[in-house]
Amino acid sequence: MKLDILAIGAHPDDIELGCGGTIAKEIANGKKVGVIDLTRGELGTRGTAETRDVEADDAAKILGLSMRTNMEFADGFFINDKYHQIELIKMIRKYRPEMVLCNAIDDRHIDHGKGSRLVSDSCFLSGLLKIDTKCEDTDGFQEPWRPKFVYHYIQWKNLEPDVVVDISGFLNVKMKAVLAYKTQFFDPDSQEPTTPISSKNFTDSVDYRARDLGRLVGVEHAEGFTVERVAAVVSLFNLK
Repeated sequence: MKLDILAIGAHPDDIELGCGGTIAKEIANGKKVGVIDLTRGELGTRGTAETRDVEADDAAKILGLSMRTNMEFADGFFINDKYHQIELIKMIRKYRPEMVLCNAIDDRHIDHGKGSRLVSDSCFLSGLLKIDTKCEDTDGFQEPWRPKFVYHYIQWKNLEPDVVVDISGFLNVKMKAVLAYKTQFFDPDSQEPTTPISSKNFTDSVDYRARDLGRLVGVEHAEGFTVERVAAVVSLFNLK
């Protein structure tokens, strides 16, 4: 299956929080979008790897993803080395996305920055002919493939976006997908320990960040991304 967009996150729920609105909008516009979670989030304070698996599947259905899979790398301990790069290259070559969306380049959680660099490096290496990879469900040598675009969604830190996407009309889908992670976010009846993302303030912040980014560009809601190369448009009139 060839994808238009492959979104990759260090943990289940990274994608929903960082770019869930953008994904929902692109799917509504007919694009094929898939998600790769690098880890199962097994070190998370609340819930378990098993509950996160179920929640990720529920969120995938809400967004309408074409596929979702988990690399099962070690939460908190995966590194940007040859082993992890090769495993990710296999997936990039399998799905051949035009665009990759990945973790913030710098963030509170150490896995986000690591995941960002791992994905960026893997996207580059995936285009090299002399890296020989084979995927379990493909026959023989995988052809090289380098995505045309790699964009980094914004997470905990308020990084300055290089580009924003108007997601007006899709925030409700994003929020439903985020809240599919019932163990992770605000629940007044939960007996689990409090975490930085389990407060009502954090859940509310998903909405007001989208509103604030929208305010900056004159729309109702938006999501922000940073880019690895100079962003270009065909005409200045394409800019909002």
